[in-house]
Amino acid sequence: MGENVTILCVDDEPNVLKSIKRLFLDEDYGILVAESGREGLVLLEQHHPVQVVISDYRMPEMDGVAFLKAVYERWPNSVRIVLSGYADTPAVVAAINEGHIYKFIPKPWNDDELKVTIAKAVERYFLVQANNELTMKLQEANCELSRIAAALEKKVVERTEELLFQNKVLRHSQVILHTLPMGVLGFDREGILVQRNRCAEELLRDFRHSLLGATVSEVLPPEWAALLEEMQPGKVASRVLGLAGEQFCVRGAMMNEKDGQAGTVLVFDFVNCGRTITSTDAQLATGEEKQ
Repeated sequence: MGENVTILCVDDEPNVLKSIKRLFLDEDYGILVAESGREGLVLLEQHHPVQVVISDYRMPEMDGVAFLKAVYERWPNSVRIVLSGYADTPAVVAAINEGHIYKFIPKPWNDDELKVTIAKAVERYFLVQANNELTMKLQEANCELSRIAAALEKKVVERTEELLFQNKVLRHSQVILHTLPMGVLGFDREGILVQRNRCAEELLRDFRHSLLGATVSEVLPPEWAALLEEMQPGKVASRVLGLAGEQFCVRGAMMNEKDGQAGTVLVFDFVNCGRTITSTDAQLATGEEKQ
C-alpha cells in the first residue's frame, strides 16, 4: 500500500501473541504486542497511528470490551477486531456495540482467514482515511464557494445600488436637459443625432423634424452644419445664424474622451429672446472663436 502499517495485538496468553507474530513474519506489517489492556493503551499512545487493534475478549483487569471501547473513544480511526474462544452471544453484541468492532474472530482461528481479515481491515482503514480527507476537502471547498458566493452577492448589491444611483442621475440629467430654455443637440463622431432636448425639437420643428438617428444634414440647415466642420478641440465655435426668418446665437464644441473625439454638441437660442448679445457674442458672430 505504500503506507506504514502497524498492528497491535493484545492477549493475556503469551503463546497467542507469539503465534500472531509468526503468522505475519512475511507481511509488511509492524507488529506490537501487549499482555493487558492497560499495556495496550500505553503502546497506542507511543506508536499512534495504529491501523488495526486485535484484542482477546476475556482478560483480567480490563476485558476486551472495555479495552476496545477505550480505543474507540481515543483513536476512533483504528479498526478493532476481537478474538475469543467463548461463544457468548450477549458478550459478542456488547463488544460490537460498545467497542464498535469490525470483526469477531473465534479461537482457534484459521491462519488464512485471519490474514485475509487483517488485510481487509487495513484496506478499510485507509479507505476511511481517504474518505475523511475527501470530505474535509469538500467541506473546505464548500466554505470557499460560500465565501465567494457571499462576496459576489455583496458586489451585485453594490453594483445594483450604483446602477440605481446612475439611473437616478441620468433621469435628473434628462429633466435638466429638457428644462433648459435653449436648444441642445448632440451628434456622435459620425455626425448622427444622438441627443436633443424639447426646446431644440420645438425650435427646429418648422424647418424639419430632428429625429434621433438622423444625420447632421437631415437635421440642420447647411450653414448650421458648416459650423460643426469648423470646430477644433478645446475651442468653442459661435455664430449668429438664421432659421425660418429668425436669428439664433449658435454655439458648438467638441465632446472629447480619452480615446478621441466623442462627437459634437450644439447650443442655440433666439438672439432677441429677452436678452441682448454681448460684445463677445458679436465678436464670435463675425467669425472669431472664443477659447
